[in-house]
Amino acid sequence: MAIPTAPLAPELRRRHRLERLRTLGFLSPWLVGFSVFFGYPLLATVYFSFMHYNQIEAPTFVGLRNWRYVLEHMPLFGPALWNTLWLVVVMVALRVAFGLGIGLLVTRIKTGTGFFRTAFYLPYLAPPVAATVAFVFLLNPGTGPVNKALSTVGVSAPNWFNDPAWAKPSLVLLSLWGIGDLMVIFMAALLDVPREQYEAAQLDGAGRLATFRYVTWPSITPIVMFAVVTGVVQTMQYYTQALVAGKLASGVTVGPGTVVQPGYPDHSTLTVPQLVYSLGFQNFNTGAACVLSLVLFVIAMAVTSLLMRRRAGLLTAED
Repeated sequence: MAIPTAPLAPELRRRHRLERLRTLGFLSPWLVGFSVFFGYPLLATVYFSFMHYNQIEAPTFVGLRNWRYVLEHMPLFGPALWNTLWLVVVMVALRVAFGLGIGLLVTRIKTGTGFFRTAFYLPYLAPPVAATVAFVFLLNPGTGPVNKALSTVGVSAPNWFNDPAWAKPSLVLLSLWGIGDLMVIFMAALLDVPREQYEAAQLDGAGRLATFRYVTWPSITPIVMFAVVTGVVQTMQYYTQALVAGKLASGVTVGPGTVVQPGYPDHSTLTVPQLVYSLGFQNFNTGAACVLSLVLFVIAMAVTSLLMRRRAGLLTAED
């Protein structure tokens, strides 16, 4: 009986080439999107960070001049970076805690679950600009209904967006008002916890805190990590609400040709993305704006990597 011969080396190479081409074909949509919307902009940002470019004349190489200007001589870089990091720490932590608390509350309600779920989710659907305008109106220190209600009960109301000490907490309140996205995510995670584990904990005599610590929390930890990482990335790009709130609270009428410096009051709401826009599109200093963008990118990647490594370390310790 004839023994079949093994495929020849050229045939194997042809099959491997076809498999690689097939794999690249399936990956091509992602590769094109990554190259066009991430790879090229990142390389262009690095390139222009070493150039003097005003978006009119041809760019000229200036070496590290833009980097020295941003890191050593720009007075607003420190306040903008501090405000951004403050919002990352405070806003992300409170949003995750508040979203988890609302999710726990809604999942435990016996009647009217649909009403409360809708009521908490609807504010998230409001456009950011409209929501910010409404919040600035509600928290207006002179005519806002919130301060009027507080004054009727004898509480000395703050100036909210007009006070440097209260401007960032006011933005945090605005973000907590639109907590519906995290509420839905946490509700799905909480409802996915196996009921058998709750029954076993109840048979063992575990209370609510023990049940949450040893049953609920380990099951929803990946979702909490997802919420934290996405929250950090989004807050690093915080722009619209802070800019609109500052402009409205300042009372400056914005018309054609009017340039309003962001960060009112006293640069307390100035974030790095606002500074990038101001440098790049108001002052036409594209090189410095690219430097700020790269600094923000490196910080976001570092924080995200730290969180992911922390999560991997916890998983290793549990195993």
